[in-house]
Parts: sequence; C-alpha cells; structure tokens
Amino acid sequence: MAQITLANIAHSYAPAASPSDLALKELNHTWQDGGAYALLGPSGCGKTTLLNIISGLITPSRGRVLFGDQDVTDIPTEQRNIAQVFQFPVVYDTMTVFENLAFPLRNRGGRRAEIRARVELVARMIGLDDLLHRRARGLNPDIKQKISLGRGMVRESVNAILFDEPLTVIDPHMKWELRTQLKSLHREFGHTMIYVTHDQTEALTFADKVVMLHQGQVVQIGSPEALFERPEHSFVGHFIGSPGMNFIDARVAGRSAFIAGCEIALAQDYGIPSGHTQLGIRPEYIRLTDGDGLPAEIKGIEDVGHRRIVRAGVAGFDLNVVLPGGGGGELPGARLHFPPEHIGIYQDQWRIEGQSP
Repeated sequence: MAQITLANIAHSYAPAASPSDLALKELNHTWQDGGAYALLGPSGCGKTTLLNIISGLITPSRGRVLFGDQDVTDIPTEQRNIAQVFQFPVVYDTMTVFENLAFPLRNRGGRRAEIRARVELVARMIGLDDLLHRRARGLNPDIKQKISLGRGMVRESVNAILFDEPLTVIDPHMKWELRTQLKSLHREFGHTMIYVTHDQTEALTFADKVVMLHQGQVVQIGSPEALFERPEHSFVGHFIGSPGMNFIDARVAGRSAFIAGCEIALAQDYGIPSGHTQLGIRPEYIRLTDGDGLPAEIKGIEDVGHRRIVRAGVAGFDLNVVLPGGGGGELPGARLHFPPEHIGIYQDQWRIEGQSP
C-alpha cells in the first residue's frame, strides 16, 4: 500500500492545449495510505481520466504522480503494483472460480498453501466460497463481477486497488450487497481504494472521502457528511441529495437575505457580497408554516411512502420541500421557513463564509 500524491496534475487530449481544452484541470491532492476514496461526477467530468492517470494508462500532460516517495509518472501500469476492476468483468470462462481468483497470485509465484488460504478468505467474504470449483462459463453477470472484484482484492501487497464503475451493470439488490462487502474488505485488509462512479449512493456509502468533479475540475473533497451539509460549490449541492439542494437568487446584507421583499435571518454576517448571490438550503431543512416565512405557491405533492416531496414556487424559482410521510394530503401551511443554521450563501456558485456574531 502507498500514499498517492498528485502534484500539479492536468491533462488534455488535444496536442496543443489551451486552458479551455483541459479534460482535467490542475489538481494537487494526496490520497492517504489505506483510505477509501470515491471519484464522483457525471459522465465526461474527468473522473476516469484521473483514475487512468493514477493507474498509468494515461501520462498526464503536466504534473507528477508519486506512490510514496517514488515518482511513477513515466512508469507503465504493470510496474505500479496496482489492481484494477473495470465496469465489465474480465473473467476466464475456462477456469474455475478458484483459478480465476488465484490467477494474480500464481502469476507472482505465490506458494500453493498461501494462495489457497488467501483465495478461500476472499471468497468467503464476498460469498463465492460455495462456487470455487464451478467453471466461470455459464455463471450470471453478477457472479462474474464478484469474481472480478475478488481478483482485485486477492493480492495482499498492492499500492492501490482502482475500481472503474464496477457496479453499473449489476442487479440493484446485488449492488447493495457488493457495496457492503467492499466496505468489509476495506476494513479487513486496509488497502488504498479509489472508486469511480456517477452514482452518489455508491460513492457516499463506500468512501471515507469523496472527490467531486465538475467539468474537469475538482470542486470539493470531503466526507459524505461534508458534501451534504456544506457543499462548497452549487454543483455539489445540486448533485448530492434527492432532491438536490435548493438555490434561489437573493440580496444579502450583513445577517439578512432578501427574497421577494421578505427578510430571512442568517446565522453569520456576510457583509455585502458582489457578483451573483444565491441562498442555498436543503429540502430536508425547510419548514412549511402558516405564520412567518416566505410566501410560496404550492404546485404539487409527491407521496413516496416514507416522505412527501412538496413542489413550491417562490419568486420565479422552483423549490423542493421534504416532509415526513404519513401526513395525509394536508400541509401545515404555505409559507417557507429557512432555519438560519442550515442556510449557505453562494457567490458566483462558490460558498462563501460569513463572520460569526
């Protein structure tokens, strides 16, 4: 296992790149030894490019990649001592499940008894122990992806294990099972794991730290809780959560925000921000009242069992409000109350910090 350092990394697929051509904008970050990380974002945001730079499949246009103190920027993939698991399972159909799992260890000259013990341990942890003597041909895609995951985990001394959308083609129930098993494997073996996905549930349930990418730029690195509670960029607020964070244009002065002529109290003093200023708040934290609050037009209610999603309109903006389920069709009011401690203020899409009173 190794600490992975990305120093001034940037990449473009164009031969003579201007800053606007960069598929991955400049990044400086260190992946701690033994951490579980997720690269999260929509298609085309740069997450697979970043993973391929770490793996050695791509040499960055500029910057250096270090494993521990070793500069591996120009070292090929096969010499980086990493394991990779891809979206579509690579399984040898003529081999048994045991032989598939043992393949990386046999290639490195492992001892027979040690190989058997390691394969049986990993197989037991991912639920393949009853299939070890079955040939892979004819097994369903979910089981084949389990084999692929197990083969990635079976080596004890790797610098990192890289996962590129490994659960995309998996049955939804199996996704939940495999996420749980991956967490258990990480706790058990302590490998550095980097997991690429566009699925926020996969990222937030797997990773200790999530790296959020948007248009080739890392816009936030933090715990799942930090990305939900304090998104640093409006894109993070939109992307994380279901529904995502509400944003509404506001005029901010000191400890007050003004929307449609109504004053909303803030927990901090923001002075008078310049640029495009917005108030952000999660749907889960808005309260519907019939007293003080922002007047809203209720446009619809979606009952999804454990909660109700209220669609509201304010000053030309559509907002979502999440209420507990089981409340029937009646609403507690048509005014929106924003608790100050859950409000974020954004200037030109980036969260700004105020001064505590």
